[in-house]
Amino acid sequence: MNMVLPRIAARNLLRQKKRTILLAGAIAFGIMIVTLINGFAGSFIQNVSENFAYLMGGHVFVSGSEYTPSGKRISVIRDDSVIMKALEDSGQKWASIAKTSQATASLIFEGKSVSQNLTGIDITHSKMLKERLVLVKGSWEDASQPDAIIISQSVANKLNVLPGDKIVAQLQTVTGQNNVGEFRVAAISVDSSIIGSRMTYVQLEYLNNLIGLGKGEYMSLGIMLDRLDLSDGFATSLYTSMKGNGIQLFDRNAKQESTSTTPFQAMISEQNSETWSGTKYRVYTIDDVLSQARQIVVALDTASVAILIVLFAIVMIGISNTFRMSMYERIREIGTMRAVGVQRGEIRAMFLYEALFLALAGAIAGIVLALVIMGILGLFSFDPQSAIFLILKRGHLSFYLPPLRAIGNIAIIAVLTLVAVYAPANAAAKLAPAEALRTVK
Repeated sequence: MNMVLPRIAARNLLRQKKRTILLAGAIAFGIMIVTLINGFAGSFIQNVSENFAYLMGGHVFVSGSEYTPSGKRISVIRDDSVIMKALEDSGQKWASIAKTSQATASLIFEGKSVSQNLTGIDITHSKMLKERLVLVKGSWEDASQPDAIIISQSVANKLNVLPGDKIVAQLQTVTGQNNVGEFRVAAISVDSSIIGSRMTYVQLEYLNNLIGLGKGEYMSLGIMLDRLDLSDGFATSLYTSMKGNGIQLFDRNAKQESTSTTPFQAMISEQNSETWSGTKYRVYTIDDVLSQARQIVVALDTASVAILIVLFAIVMIGISNTFRMSMYERIREIGTMRAVGVQRGEIRAMFLYEALFLALAGAIAGIVLALVIMGILGLFSFDPQSAIFLILKRGHLSFYLPPLRAIGNIAIIAVLTLVAVYAPANAAAKLAPAEALRTVK
């Protein structure tokens, strides 16, 4: 490979430092904006999924449905031995399992009321809950009592309650009958988000008694894995194992009838039209539930590509005009090089090398600058009650830039810059030596 031309190209860029810095700075700015968008999009779905996984109690879920004698459809898992056997047969590993039931209730205290989603879980033995919830009042020991309830700060403030107070809950059984229960406030937790502030935790067995489920029964089995990205493969293996054991299952691949319907919504809609006898099970992942969030990521990625094209359409016009001016300024130099035997292709290559070095320098500087900004933004913490808390990682903004995306952006910039410079480079290559030497700047 001829290394003389790259060295000459680098020297030419250094000769025009101000011009080079301006052009590289324009490229760096565009790359910085796009990289920030890509970095935010890269962590967005992962943060939302992880936060929802902890709120819902798992990465993969199994729920059961059956019909009552009156024809009402209810969510219940009465005998999970078949699910546990299928889990063992699947050969997959998991971090923890949580059995939960849910009910919407009105919590009442001294004339004040607030609507909450009650999540029944084995609080005493739930390691995940103890790791995720931060208690500001009360204790986990008190939360182990049968009638214990853990509420968020915002709910405690609305009801004006403290640990030890008794509150009344109005709710419905799984068959639609009204019921009333009494809970003792065991602890008050930090709100984990606007959605998290509506999550209230109670003991599973006590909630089951109130909503009409028997001992050992529950609504949903949440399976927490070591990593979020393992959820789809785990769910597929579990689904195959359950099907192989003869368990009735809803189809996981329901058709999407319209562009406004997410795959998960389409699956639920199709399943709601089915009829069966006994218990039929559904296997789904946190990503299935949050498929709309993935559409946001796709929109962000699309927007970043559009921004990249618009920004660099403007930048490339400036680069093309700058290199055209550079060609006229160096026309005698080009004539001298041609006179001593430098070929047209080498003249063209020299200009293209300059463009390539300029693009690489600007792109790398832009990515480095974006990474610095990401690091600074990641230092700021946000209020747990903030509306954006669900997209944060432990209360902080986080970014993830896939290496291939960064490399792809650099490649796009390099190609666009070479395209922008090709016309003036080709014009310089076509200059006749004698004519170039006679030209007076």
